[in-house]
Amino acid sequence: MDYERLSREHFDRQAPEYDQRDTWYYSREGKISCRDVARRLNTIRYSRLLDVGCGTGYLFELLQPAENSEWVGIDISPRMIEMARAKNIPGAEFLVGPANHLPFTEASFDVVVCSQSFHHYPYQREAMNEVWRVLKPGGLYILADTGLGGLGGWFDNHILFKLLRSGDCKIRNRFGIEKMMRKNGFEVLESYNLTWMIYTVVGRKKDGGNAVT
Repeated sequence: MDYERLSREHFDRQAPEYDQRDTWYYSREGKISCRDVARRLNTIRYSRLLDVGCGTGYLFELLQPAENSEWVGIDISPRMIEMARAKNIPGAEFLVGPANHLPFTEASFDVVVCSQSFHHYPYQREAMNEVWRVLKPGGLYILADTGLGGLGGWFDNHILFKLLRSGDCKIRNRFGIEKMMRKNGFEVLESYNLTWMIYTVVGRKKDGGNAVT
């Protein structure tokens, strides 16, 4: 199954009304995660922020502008990026592209965010490796997603997602994400649930240098 194509088509269809449809199948989970991520970002100092799977740029609308800060969003859906660009968010740039081939140089971002996008990736390990590559030493990786473990996760991954055909590929619970982060060289700083299925995991790139605070 071509999950990348299905995700692109799904979000291209949803883009024109994505922000307005505050429901499970549209933007409810994304808004919950973005609000949580924004609360954290508005309390720390950074210069360059990358949002992988940025959708319509909703996260950037919640951020407090900081002097000399730069926000970059990338998404596989051209229609989502079209909607994001139409908002004319000051200091923001939006690009079309996949999460496993980020068009940025090594160590070029202080913070990388991925909100409610990771479960759409058929190349999750490659996507996490790309985050490691583009993060500066000591940089933060904030991954917010929805997922279950056990039988519920198995059912979603092997039955429900194949029926939905909306590009959902593989969910993990936060403990699964913690394990992935550690295997990819991140120090897990925080991990918590926002609802029974929605969670946030915060990692730091362990490679010396000055940490983002």
